[in-house]
Amino acid sequence: MCGIIGYVGKKQAGSILIDALKRLEYRGYDSAGLALLDRGKIFPLKRVGKVCELERAQRHFRHSGTIGIGHTRWATHGNVSEKNAHPHLSNGSHFAIVHNGIIENYLQIKTFLSEKNYTFYSDTDTEILANLIDYHHHKATHLPFAEIVRKSLLHVEGTYGIAVLGKPFPDEIVVARKSSPLLIGLGDGENIIASDAAAIARYTKRVVYLNDGEIASVRPDHFSVMTADESSVDTVCHELDWEIADVNCDGYPHFMLKEIFEQPTAIENAMRGRFTRDGSSTKFGGLSLTPEALRSIDRLFFCACGTAYHACLVGKYLIEKYARIPVDVEYASEFRYRNVPLQRNTLVFVVSQSGETIDTLAALYEAKRKGYPVMGITNVVGSSIARATDAGIYQHAGFEIGVASTKAFTSQLTIFSMLALLLARRRDMDQFDGQQYVFALKSLPKVVGEVLKLSERIRSIAERYCKRERFLFLGRQAMYPIALEGALKLKEIAYVHAEAFPTAEMKHGPIALVSEETVCIFIATQRELLDKTMSSLQEVRARGGKVVVVAGDGEVEWEVFGDEVIRVPEVHGGINPIISVIPLQFFAYYVGILRGCDVDRPRNLAKSVTVE
Repeated sequence: MCGIIGYVGKKQAGSILIDALKRLEYRGYDSAGLALLDRGKIFPLKRVGKVCELERAQRHFRHSGTIGIGHTRWATHGNVSEKNAHPHLSNGSHFAIVHNGIIENYLQIKTFLSEKNYTFYSDTDTEILANLIDYHHHKATHLPFAEIVRKSLLHVEGTYGIAVLGKPFPDEIVVARKSSPLLIGLGDGENIIASDAAAIARYTKRVVYLNDGEIASVRPDHFSVMTADESSVDTVCHELDWEIADVNCDGYPHFMLKEIFEQPTAIENAMRGRFTRDGSSTKFGGLSLTPEALRSIDRLFFCACGTAYHACLVGKYLIEKYARIPVDVEYASEFRYRNVPLQRNTLVFVVSQSGETIDTLAALYEAKRKGYPVMGITNVVGSSIARATDAGIYQHAGFEIGVASTKAFTSQLTIFSMLALLLARRRDMDQFDGQQYVFALKSLPKVVGEVLKLSERIRSIAERYCKRERFLFLGRQAMYPIALEGALKLKEIAYVHAEAFPTAEMKHGPIALVSEETVCIFIATQRELLDKTMSSLQEVRARGGKVVVVAGDGEVEWEVFGDEVIRVPEVHGGINPIISVIPLQFFAYYVGILRGCDVDRPRNLAKSVTVE
């Protein structure tokens, strides 16, 4: 969601901040800004819209400086405007702040500060924190900068990642976090602060991750960390062991299309080194579970949001089918507010592509408070979820810039398919069936490559239906969450109303929506359920609805019954969901661009949701 950057060192800060903000654009935002400390004064610069607008303004900015902070904002409190964009300054411009998160008690603090003659110029919750820091500074001007910020945060309820610049402290930035990621990149005579390693990977590979409740003072050649209760912290320096490519599309018109075509590589990376020697099962070194512990699991519990939630639903179907272990799937945003009964011998998984999803982090902490082992599935090494879980699995899908997840989703599906096999082989699945499953998994990158060849065929279908305003996605069993994902992609990318249902549920209400203007997309790649799917398809046709079928390349003549048919290879049930979702990704992409939408940065959405 919002992005934070800060620099203190020997170089001109403005150009570094702009470059780093560009590398945070993939997270989603609606305005951007920076503030430089130059010759004893703080100078802000803010623009609505893209970072390029800020960059154009910065070329004519008369101020420079070797210390500064920057931000990309995704609006929560207050509309999208320059006055609400970050950074925010305190009265008198003694302090500037950038902030990710939400201050829940900001109205109480605002009332208190108003009584102290502070005035406010924005509609945000962030501005009150700049003035609160100013208030504490004037109460005790002798205190160190970090101590002033610490005292201010004692009054704050909510979530935050902040970076603060202070006119009285010309060579220092103070940062603090609570449920919103922050890290410090270490350089030679310079240090750089960010909410995402993507922003600073070109400047340094040495980083220190802040934990919840920690506050850091960052200077050009030194930094120190303490907790909210004034305890000092022994920090650990991590080496970034992943490369971030230059932010370009490599010849593709959009990142989303590029990432759809990167799926064979992403899937192959998810599987690399994770098969047993006899070729009948999988292994995950990061799970740190003995064979005995795996066999003792009575129930699995998955928590996630959005696209990751759909991946968990697919995982439920696969694990229950092949391993015969009951699986519960819960929206992470609901889990912490419900008294969910978790049985003994329950293993909890939290799933998040970014590893920073705040609702999923909250679910993680709630499960740990209840004493359950919590595993993580995430794509980002060093993310908050990766560091907070007891163990877990990295996806290794590579950097994903498009807000609507594609390759990270199929990477998650691959992990769940492999997990289903692992658990099945610890239970009842024999070696031969395990080898057949492994053979299917190893063939997956090649089969996905075949599906990618359908791109132009799907574009032609999208051209015929891109003006429609009502879409229904229908699938049975493991294809139901694939239908959910297809509908979500169309909503995210093309701003079209789309819903998904289990195919047989059509006649229990949703069929009332079917008319000549309705497009029904059936995911019909399960051979054992074709007759039932055909019956539902006929019900739609009888009411004049348009029918698009994603079908296997078997002998069924779907062309007789569907207006459009997209043929994909018939594959093992453990990988069928992965094959089936790719045409839906293409369809959403092409409908989006045909409707003139910004498919890489859809309106109102963010790549990493770090506010509740």
